[in-house]
Amino acid sequence: MPEPVSLGNLGWEAWVALGTVVAVTVGMIREWLGPDLVMFSGLCFLVVCGVVTPTEALSGFSETAVVTIAVLFVCAAAMQETGALRLVSRVVFGDVRHPVAALVRLLVPTALMSAFMNNTPIVAMFIPMVRQFALKIGVAPSKMLMPLAFATMFGGTCTLVGTSSNLIISSQLERSGLATLGMLEIGKIGVPSTILGILYLVFVGRHLLPARKDLLESVAEEAREYLAEVEVKPEARIVGQKVEAAGLRHLDGLFLIELRREDGHVVRPVAPHDRILAGDHLVFSGEAGKLGELLIELPGLVPSGEVHLGGRGLFEVVISHRSAFVGNTVKEADFRRRVDAAILAVHRAGERIEGQIGEIVLQPGDTLLLSASPGFYRTFRNSALFYMVSAVPTELPSRADKANLTLITLLGLVVMPAAFGVPMLVAAMAALLVLLVVVQAISPRAARASVSWNVLVLIGSAFGIAHALESTGAASALGRSLVDLTQPLGPRATLATVYVLGVVFASFISNAAAAALLFPIAATAATAGGNDVRPFAIALAMAASAGFSTPIGCQPNLLVYGPGAYRYGDFTRVGLPLNLMFAVVAITFVPWIWPF
Repeated sequence: MPEPVSLGNLGWEAWVALGTVVAVTVGMIREWLGPDLVMFSGLCFLVVCGVVTPTEALSGFSETAVVTIAVLFVCAAAMQETGALRLVSRVVFGDVRHPVAALVRLLVPTALMSAFMNNTPIVAMFIPMVRQFALKIGVAPSKMLMPLAFATMFGGTCTLVGTSSNLIISSQLERSGLATLGMLEIGKIGVPSTILGILYLVFVGRHLLPARKDLLESVAEEAREYLAEVEVKPEARIVGQKVEAAGLRHLDGLFLIELRREDGHVVRPVAPHDRILAGDHLVFSGEAGKLGELLIELPGLVPSGEVHLGGRGLFEVVISHRSAFVGNTVKEADFRRRVDAAILAVHRAGERIEGQIGEIVLQPGDTLLLSASPGFYRTFRNSALFYMVSAVPTELPSRADKANLTLITLLGLVVMPAAFGVPMLVAAMAALLVLLVVVQAISPRAARASVSWNVLVLIGSAFGIAHALESTGAASALGRSLVDLTQPLGPRATLATVYVLGVVFASFISNAAAAALLFPIAATAATAGGNDVRPFAIALAMAASAGFSTPIGCQPNLLVYGPGAYRYGDFTRVGLPLNLMFAVVAITFVPWIWPF
């Protein structure tokens, strides 16, 4: 690492590197191209300018952390492919009915599971289960979905494999010639923080959460308002009458669009002279309230209780950051042809977007309600286009008989590094071989599809940019300036500043980028102040998992953003106090556990 220099003595290469970091940060916040492409574009710019060589730029993609994360993606997918995660989820709620007890039963197991596997599949798998259970006990799903996301983030602070940022910090420590993080080392501060976070959500946070209808509820209501069907019973007085004579023309707020005979014959459009027969089904479009008035006026008309979607199912998806649809209108994306599904509604930040669906420009986090064939879930559950958050299909997973062996294998993945000191990458590779080759818990196709290549591009590129900050002396100068600024207040103030920077980066770009870009600055700040690097690395790892106050910095928040009908401010209102609590715990106790 270069000797610390002042910002005034930096060469042009360092300023280009700093400017690139600023541009990349702004680009990720504004979501110009998607986080992975923005970060990779910044890396390409540094190569073109000659700030780093191609070899130096691409060295990040061979980092241990990048390969480990790729392998863990496949292991997590095996949990989904076999239904092993569903086996675990069945015992979460039990017969609990009280909202507080239900919240505790949700938060503790999800935090525990996310300590040992990627949090994205946990959130995606639990969303429909949580929503159904919330409605069953009379609680708005928005009261439970954000706590679900936060709990998985809590769990990430408890183990080395809990989140990608921990693996990145560990890899950076190894590059610096220091000992890597132990499997359970960060749990010394992460477990108490998790307990505190759960207590906050149970006793305080739940009162700050909004009580809103989620997408499926609101759109289903809108569908009933728009399309309603009634059956004509034999005793109805309008039997035998023509439509106009029966008073079914020029209705206030209702329009008779279709008449279905008992023999299957469909009359559409309905003419004034068409006769009403017993057993006919009348399909109206309009307001549900007006339909209720009509049923009172015309005894013998009974709601069928069905909304017909041509035999196709309802599926809810959230547009991902890596989706090819982002930035295109629904029409430009040729959405219906490409995925064989019709968009019924689009919600953004908890609000339904009005206007022609074909003209809506899709953005990351948009929630779509789709009408599609029953096979849609199996075809697109691992798609890069969107996160699948609709109800899990009723059929058994294709490899359900491998569920127990999958759980045992992943237990070994956790035990080997913790108990026997096996390197994390070696343990992960061993688990992958067992799951893919021996147990065959996941198909080769599903294994390939499970790897989030955009995440790997983001992390590998971030490593390259971080290398530019180090090699040009920019990280050294920033670290030195950070020490000079906080030196009168002592090393704890420097650590607090590093933590705050980590939270800001994690809240607006991603936890992986925060860990990779800020580690060289944090390490230089530590050494320039004559302190051990480890407490600063631990603080940065904790900060990178604390993006609670915005919905855009991490995938769990993004996943529940639409389904919970949340608004941006909801995350700030509930997450900011949580940020402050985690900061106080980290700044107070990290130096005590890992002395300066």
